[in-house]
Amino acid sequence: MKLTLHIWRQKSRTDPGRLVTYRVEGISPDMSFLEMLDTLNEQLIRRGEEPVAFDHDCREGICGSCAMMINGMAHGPERATTTCQLHMRSFPDGAEITIEPWRAKAFPIIKDLVCDRSAFDRIIQAGGYISVNTGGAPDGNSLPIPKTAQDRAMDAAACIGCGACVAACPNASAMLFVSAKVSHLAQLPQGQPERKERVRKMLAQHDREGFGHCTNINECEAACPKEISVEHIAQLNRDYITSTVSSAIK
Repeated sequence: MKLTLHIWRQKSRTDPGRLVTYRVEGISPDMSFLEMLDTLNEQLIRRGEEPVAFDHDCREGICGSCAMMINGMAHGPERATTTCQLHMRSFPDGAEITIEPWRAKAFPIIKDLVCDRSAFDRIIQAGGYISVNTGGAPDGNSLPIPKTAQDRAMDAAACIGCGACVAACPNASAMLFVSAKVSHLAQLPQGQPERKERVRKMLAQHDREGFGHCTNINECEAACPKEISVEHIAQLNRDYITSTVSSAIK
């Protein structure tokens, strides 16, 4: 395959960025998108040019590091697929591909395609935890949990925190991410002690980080590589209203 790549290059947070065009040949349709970028970087290094910086780790669709916009779509054209799981057979030979970083105030660009997504870490630190006693693992049957609650908790826990929901949302809202973390713990007995406080703290941190508000466009669900449902946002809103009312009564 021969490809024409238009890649965002930016040396640092303060430097202006621009799209730079590269042409690569000999790309196998069976390569992943990141392997294609590896091939480009090998060519750039041989020519004495600086390679393109991009995030990656597991390359198995688990870690959420491979965050980039491909032809204006978070993680590319394949639904429920991370960039590292996207294969070049998804593009025709001779294709022109535009590759950019996430675009959000809360995700400042560090270099090229790499964004600072530590805002997600701070949201988790604000309330995404439970109070437990340390020690040995409890017996598996000591806390019976209904199957429907188990399934809903596991669906929410599938969120890998990649940030595609933020990148796809016109408002750069992170409500799908926050709702997945809140809803996951809200389904389980272990998450009940902090439930009301958790939702207030995490939403407050969400707003402090500069993310936008949710206006129910649902583009986040369409872009999510783990297909997290926007139903969790409804759960988040219910928990927030309940928490706010309970706090006001007290």
